[in-house]
Amino acid sequence: MTTLTAPTELAPEEVPARMTGVLTVHPHHEGWQEAFLPSPTVQNHAANLAFLADGTLTCVWFGGTMEGMGDISIYMSRLAPGSTAWSVPEKMTDDAARSEQNPIVFNAPDGNIWLLYTSQVSGNQDGAVVKCRISSDGGKHFGEPRILCDLPGTFVRQPVIVNAAGDWLLPVFLCRSLPGQRWTGDADTAGVLVSEDNGKTWSLTEVPDSYGAVHMNIVPRGDGRMTAFFRNRYAEQILHSWSEDDGRNWSPPQPTVLPNNNSSIQAIDLKNGSIAVVYNHSNAASSDQRRLSLYDEIEGEAGDKQEETVSSGVYDGPRAVWGVPRAPLSLAFSYDDGMSFPEHIDLDTGDGYCLSNNSQQSLNREFSYPSIVEGPDGTLHVAYTYFRRAIKYVRIPAGKEF
Repeated sequence: MTTLTAPTELAPEEVPARMTGVLTVHPHHEGWQEAFLPSPTVQNHAANLAFLADGTLTCVWFGGTMEGMGDISIYMSRLAPGSTAWSVPEKMTDDAARSEQNPIVFNAPDGNIWLLYTSQVSGNQDGAVVKCRISSDGGKHFGEPRILCDLPGTFVRQPVIVNAAGDWLLPVFLCRSLPGQRWTGDADTAGVLVSEDNGKTWSLTEVPDSYGAVHMNIVPRGDGRMTAFFRNRYAEQILHSWSEDDGRNWSPPQPTVLPNNNSSIQAIDLKNGSIAVVYNHSNAASSDQRRLSLYDEIEGEAGDKQEETVSSGVYDGPRAVWGVPRAPLSLAFSYDDGMSFPEHIDLDTGDGYCLSNNSQQSLNREFSYPSIVEGPDGTLHVAYTYFRRAIKYVRIPAGKEF
């Protein structure tokens, strides 16, 4: 596998001053541009990119003091066509009792724009529900929040896909705790919420044998075939699965050649027929750094169960691995439906320290939770978490050879 690297030069204390949203020349790649999105919050994480019908590029993420806290809300910034700066972000949710996370923007076939996100109390992901807001004016204004799926423990991260029959496929993962324990991700599984009536009702199809496979990311491949890529809770390899019936049924997830550190990935099909994946090129075998769980810093902070949760009474498999460094942040390409990835480039490198989510004291140094979209002209747009302090955006010109 061919690898190109891009050194990082910023110290954590330098990041806030960069958060202007202004596009600048990338310091390491000719023709590239970058920007650090503006935000009023000290922690910013889990970006997702999407174009609106008018060509505006949107970025949504969650921000507040620390993931799991009640002040975590959804934010949206926009990059209008021809603009040289991202807009001041809009606060899209504001429930002081719940941590609202993992937003997605979906351009529905009927012209409505959906904002989807998760909502939970404290670090209890096994009690999360999926909420949404809908815009009927091209994303200018959104309706009141409502619950899309109230099955406790349902989480989203990746975009909605519309299949050839017009069905909406919303990939989800199901967070289940072990009996008598707080959620740590050990027994999470994957599924797809399917709507045949433009989002009015949804049914769940679970992915078989999918323990540890989360953040399911569906990539259409034509003629009713789809593949999906998954984050791996056990920090081994990125997983993938296949559907031969337009996303209705899926094969059990299997390892790819790419490593995974139990952090998010995102994949898209490109106009040239290849697949691009953004991910951390690391896994548990590359580091012995470990932490107890994602939310171990907020134990005792509204930590008691305050809602219905889902437990798994039959799981006796491996345990989720947390704390593996979230670096480098890499971009890889496959030309054979994800079977091989002969080349990748590191977008940001560093130590990737993630044994703490603390942004107020600049303790975290991860590059993570990437999102990628391809523009109409073939330009690649990538956004990702930078030290849990900022959302960084990178624009890669069309036809770039790595």
